Formats: sequence, C-alpha cells, structure tokens
Amino acid sequence: MKKFRGIFIKNEHEIELMRVANGMTATILDELVANVRPGVPTIFFDELARKMCRDMGVVPNFLNYCGYPFALCCSVNETIIHGFPSKDIILKEGDIVSFDMGVNYKGFNGDSARTAFCGEVSEEARHLSDVTKRCLELGIAEARPGNNLYAISAAVQRHAEMEGLHVIRDFVGHGIGASLHEKPEVPNFVPRGGMENGVPGGVPLKPGMVLAIEPMLAIGTHEVEIMADGWTTKIKDRSLSAHWEHTVAIRPDGAEILSVASNYRP
Repeated sequence: MKKFRGIFIKNEHEIELMRVANGMTATILDELVANVRPGVPTIFFDELARKMCRDMGVVPNFLNYCGYPFALCCSVNETIIHGFPSKDIILKEGDIVSFDMGVNYKGFNGDSARTAFCGEVSEEARHLSDVTKRCLELGIAEARPGNNLYAISAAVQRHAEMEGLHVIRDFVGHGIGASLHEKPEVPNFVPRGGMENGVPGGVPLKPGMVLAIEPMLAIGTHEVEIMADGWTTKIKDRSLSAHWEHTVAIRPDGAEILSVASNYRP
C-alpha cells in the first residue's frame, strides 16, 4: 500500500479483498434487518451475526476491538451508537434499531450500518431514518477525485440541517483497510476552519482511498451521553436517532460502494 498524507492508498487486489469483506457484512446486515420484529431480544442479532460469520469462515471485527464485548452494535431508539445487544432489551412495535458491524476477510475489513423499523413506526421516525440515508447518499456522491474531504461533510450537514435534524459531532466516519479505523476522519459536519474561500477543504480525495462514511442524526439535539458501560451512547435529551453507513472506494470516476451484498458470492 502507498500513502498520501498518512492515508493508505489501496491497490486493486486490496480493494477486491475489501469488496468481499464488505459484501459479507452487507449480507449479514440484510439478514439482521429481515429478523426485526416485535418480541425479539437484541441479543438474538448478536448470536445470528456470529453464526453467519462462522458459516462464512470470517471473524466479526468489532468483537474484542478495544474491549468491545459483542460482534455488532445494536442501538435502539435514543441509543445512537455502540449499543450492547441484550436479552433484556426486547424490540417492540414502533422501535427503530440501528445495526453496525463488520468482518475481517484475509486481513481486510468491512464496515456498514443501517437503521431498521420494527413494525409500524411514526412518521417522525421514518423521516429521521430516510433523511439519514439520503445524507449518506449525498455524501457518497461527493466522494470523488477533484473534491476535498470536507465536501462529503458539507453535503451531509447541509441536507440534515435543511430537514431540521441534528448531526452528531462526537463520532465520525473514517478510513478503513487492514485496520478497522484508519486516517482520515470523515466528519458529518464541516469543522471550524474547514471552508477555504467558500469551498470545502480538507485532504484532497485520491483514487485508492477507502472511506467508511456514516451519518448519525438525531431529532432533538446533537449532544450525547455515554452510559456506565463505557460504550452505549445515547442522545442527551433521549430523542430518536438513526445511523447509516457504507464503505466506499474512491475510483477515478467517483465512489464505488463496497458494502453491498452482491459483492459476496459464496
């Protein structure tokens, strides 16, 4: 791998390995979402993810990462990120639940997240998830050579705020490759001083960069609170939150989304 400003530039072989890792991740997420229904304890999703990883011959890369004790994050309603799966948290009608996970395949990582509906949800909850997903799509559209990193951030922030929602600022997207978290950080807002003559600044985007872009939005506030377990993070005012994420490779003509199930061919 080459480096540009401390960022790993992946070659075609490495991107192909990441294509498979992210395809596996997306396949598992598809199955998790398909099993969202009232009455299911969230520990079920951790057990299902582990079984699917075993069947695929890979390991969940969140498990034991910096001491995290589960294979995935399962975050319900006001929990924005790093929610522990639990036998005591049982989904009910109207909940929204975000799954965030990845796998390691031949030394390279996948990472993706999505928000699912449990039965019929409120229009407010549906709007929140739909806008977060649209922010992701708009951010990905800016992930192309000729743009700077904060063009992604500006696209996410602009749409979220236009829709009256709040961008979480304490957690950001990231580079990804042989390590789960690599440079650069990919904020969902333009940091102070991040505009240069009215144009988003930051690192120039180059072919071969691989980024995990992951908007996290809430209805009431951007402020968060980390619970006593040191991981579970909730919106401070306990309003609803949503999380969508794709891993994308910067190609000469734009971004290629790696975290799609069609990239895994068992």
